Amino acid sequence: MTADSFADEFDPRPVRHSEVLLTGRVWDVVRDEVDLGDAGTHVRDYVRHPGAVGVLALDDSGRICLIQQYRHPIRTRDWEIPAGLLDVEGEPVWEAAARELHEEADLVAGRLDVLVDLRPSPGGLDEAIRVYLARELSFVADSDRHVREAEEHGMPLVWVPLDDAVAAVLEGRVQNAILVSAVLAAQVARQGSWDTLRPRDTPWPQGPGGAARG
Repeated sequence: MTADSFADEFDPRPVRHSEVLLTGRVWDVVRDEVDLGDAGTHVRDYVRHPGAVGVLALDDSGRICLIQQYRHPIRTRDWEIPAGLLDVEGEPVWEAAARELHEEADLVAGRLDVLVDLRPSPGGLDEAIRVYLARELSFVADSDRHVREAEEHGMPLVWVPLDDAVAAVLEGRVQNAILVSAVLAAQVARQGSWDTLRPRDTPWPQGPGGAARG
């Protein structure tokens, strides 16, 4: 195997039966009877997710924008990057990223590049996440700022040097999966003079539902 050929392999197995066990407000719980060939037929339950996008905003001083939200399943106010669901029909992924940056951080990016793509828990949910690096930042006018509600209401926002964020990740002080992946990917990309970044509209064949999105 060469370095260029080292990649996940999309290889859907036949599904003999599928049912929705729970229809949720955001995602569903699905049960599939999947044919694994020589390994037999087995039942697997998983969460069907619409997909998400995250944005690591980096300013000219090498600081990243972090927000803190209460996450009820883990009873924790964890530090995160601006992120949200891909729940607007037909919206390009990079535009969803720009929207989330506007809504959650009051920021506009003059430049967006693909930083990293994630499958956070492929054994239990089909969620796909694309994370962008946002640069050339400016602030949203007060009159155009989004009114935040629920967990977003009054959430703190801080600017943290990327090096400090890397240290917090490696010491286990912050554990949000999107944040961890984005921070470490940004550190590696910066060390390589950002040569690993991809254009904002790079196709995403392994995105939500397996469909290509740009």
